Amino acid sequence: MTTREPMSSPLQASMIEDLARQAQAAQLASPVPSPCRNVCRMDPASGYCEGCLRTIEEIAGWSAAGEDDKRRIWAQLPQRAAWLAGQESIS
Repeated sequence: MTTREPMSSPLQASMIEDLARQAQAAQLASPVPSPCRNVCRMDPASGYCEGCLRTIEEIAGWSAAGEDDKRRIWAQLPQRAAWLAGQESIS
């Protein structure tokens, strides 16, 4: 991954918290909902969609992915958001 400018507004912090709640709910949902937010732009610096924080491979494979794979992707999204906000590192 490359260096990024941290997000710092309260709105973005709120979005991270909201994403964490949604990711937790997705672990119990059936069917697992898509994290798409209809903001479909790939960020070349991070490799993530600016709306849902998935990779292009995750987006393209979503409809064919199993429920466990979808839950695994959801579980990664809050950490990705925090990394993009400069709050933690991604291993």
